Amino acid sequence: MTRHDDSETTAAPERWAALAPGAVLLDGFHALKHALRFGAPVSMALTSDRAAALELAEDLADDLTDRLADLLVEVPAQTLRTLLPRVHPTGVAALAGRPDRDAHLQALARRPRQAPIVVLDNPRNLGNVGAVVRLAAGFGATGVITTGTLDPWHPNAVRSGAGLHYATAVERLPAEDLPDGPLYVLDPEGEDIRAVAVPDDALLVFGSERHGVSAELRGRADRLVALPMRPQVSSYNLATSVAMALFHWGSGARAD
Repeated sequence: MTRHDDSETTAAPERWAALAPGAVLLDGFHALKHALRFGAPVSMALTSDRAAALELAEDLADDLTDRLADLLVEVPAQTLRTLLPRVHPTGVAALAGRPDRDAHLQALARRPRQAPIVVLDNPRNLGNVGAVVRLAAGFGATGVITTGTLDPWHPNAVRSGAGLHYATAVERLPAEDLPDGPLYVLDPEGEDIRAVAVPDDALLVFGSERHGVSAELRGRADRLVALPMRPQVSSYNLATSVAMALFHWGSGARAD
């Protein structure tokens, strides 16, 4: 068995950062595909098998085939292994510019909103953050805000989000700087969400599975709402909770 070299895992993202400081790593064909569809300024796209990547484009993204043919540069597989902590099975990786933060903050603050904002209060897991971004993009949420120390644009979150960070406004903010709007906090002691009409301009606030929502945000809640759950089941996965809440909002149970 080959021993995993932690120093290489740590150094790989630094090599990408040196190529384009401040750029977002798009790890895999699907991340590149989604990023391009939603206007990401891609500056570099590498693949260890250009023919296979273009075949994927023909099958899954024929709207992007010509653009990918112009962008993709084939490099030896070993080159990708030196640049990435873990090469995606599609053998594709790219760099793109990060969206303008001020534009995102304006989009999040604009009212009236046509869809809720998802707020992740001090999330602990980057993979969960990315999964939530992917859900928010799919449901057409206004955006995703995280509080706490995790960067929602970390490569691991972007990988889990399949590049759909570019399809919605994703930013990190202190809890005290959240946009205006009614705070609907998910809490086990809240009303059953099935009996609640969630307004389009709500901020849906979720805590982590272990720690829940902070006392500060819970205390500021306009409404505490709970997801239906069988007794003796302690919690849902974060992304599952977000999906259930957004599905409820999108199902037509709207506030008048």
